[in-house]
Amino acid sequence: MGCYHGLNRRHQRHFPMDRYSRQILFPGLGQSGQQRLASTTVAIIGCGALGTLHAAAMARAGAGRLLLIDRDYVELSNLQRQWLFTEADANEGTPKAIAAARALVAVNSSIAIEPFVADLTPSNIADLLSGATLILDGTDNFEARFLINDWSVAHSVPWVYGAAVGSYGLVMPVLPGRSACLRCLYPSPPTGAQPTCETAGVLNTITATVAAWQCAAAQSILAASPEAQPSHALHITTFDVWTGAIRQTPIPPRDPECPACARGEFPYLNNRHRAPISLCGRNAVQIHERNRPLDLQALAATLAPLGTVRVNEFALRFFPHPYEITVFPDGRAILKGTTDPAVARGLYARYIGA
Repeated sequence: MGCYHGLNRRHQRHFPMDRYSRQILFPGLGQSGQQRLASTTVAIIGCGALGTLHAAAMARAGAGRLLLIDRDYVELSNLQRQWLFTEADANEGTPKAIAAARALVAVNSSIAIEPFVADLTPSNIADLLSGATLILDGTDNFEARFLINDWSVAHSVPWVYGAAVGSYGLVMPVLPGRSACLRCLYPSPPTGAQPTCETAGVLNTITATVAAWQCAAAQSILAASPEAQPSHALHITTFDVWTGAIRQTPIPPRDPECPACARGEFPYLNNRHRAPISLCGRNAVQIHERNRPLDLQALAATLAPLGTVRVNEFALRFFPHPYEITVFPDGRAILKGTTDPAVARGLYARYIGA
């Protein structure tokens, strides 16, 4: 999608001392930690409530390169908790990764900021996460998190899991080879109905708390000397910002029977788990198993007699009442107005093709 930056990371040898002087004064970081942070590549997967704060905090802290990966576009309801977006972004339906990158380049032009309007999948994860030093989880579903976990364990790249709904949140760092991974705790996705932003709502204070704690863990991991053991790597932290409760528990030992980090089984990475997914808080389903380039302008001309169409270089939006269909150039689509994958697939086949 292009690179929003003043200096390519390969050529960045010095960082402006005065910009980071206050955090360099912090003994846990110091100048050596800042230098290490400046040499890192942080992948932020999901540019929503968690991811926008991840991106802002890591950009301001001086991480050398940020990869911003998000499949979605800005909507008015996002502005309550997604920190980098404006009403203009929502009115234009700007892709979140693009809107975030545009905001951040005005904040720190000395780092590389690379936005990708994409759904993270087994087929593109190697390209999207190329060179990543650490991954920050801003996703909203366990399928994506299990894919991240598979990649993390297979490639020994640390990641920081985070989740928030209502007033409650959780943070857990995963350091492959040194801590339990996500599948040590959850060998398979949780079953039964789970609370979502759509059903339980979400406070912007819990998303900010979780994201800030994830960034603190990330910075301590990235800035640490090779022999150091960041304290964040040892605990699962939960918060309830409404009651004020905060709890830390030690991360359990690695499960000797873990399918990922013990047995080296990576079904999510090997594309054995892919299906349409309902999107948290959106009353929407994403169709993401399609992989065919689309001419959005030609599709707009085809759909125009059937209803309202809006199109730009990033996406096409079509409004067949009572649904809304957003189609991306790679054939992926988000169908709003249903949480039933069968209905979503039917609409996709009707208007875009089987």
